[in-house]
Amino acid sequence: MHEFSLAIEVINLAGREVEKRGTRKIHEITIEVGDLSGVEADAFESALGLLVRDSILDQAHVKILRTPGTGNCLSCQSDFEMSHRMATCPVCSCFPSEIRGGTEFRVVSLVVD
Repeated sequence: MHEFSLAIEVINLAGREVEKRGTRKIHEITIEVGDLSGVEADAFESALGLLVRDSILDQAHVKILRTPGTGNCLSCQSDFEMSHRMATCPVCSCFPSEIRGGTEFRVVSLVVD
């Protein structure tokens, strides 16, 4: 399950930021997980919940923002929501020519002392 290794890397990233800024406490961390990122958001949140104990994020409020997948159809110019990468346009049933959102996995913000 790669969600555990991603959770470890988020904790490590938070630790590096605290060290770089010379602070000692993180109050809040916001992480964006796109529906098309390949990361199971619920599994990642569970893994992070287990791994933050006794870490720099132990007392931090963790926010997980889920970003829906969105695509654009070149055939009919429709923008539409995608629940998976093989979703087709609801108007003309073509595959999207471009995936425009939902592939993100990133730390959006850290609130520190």
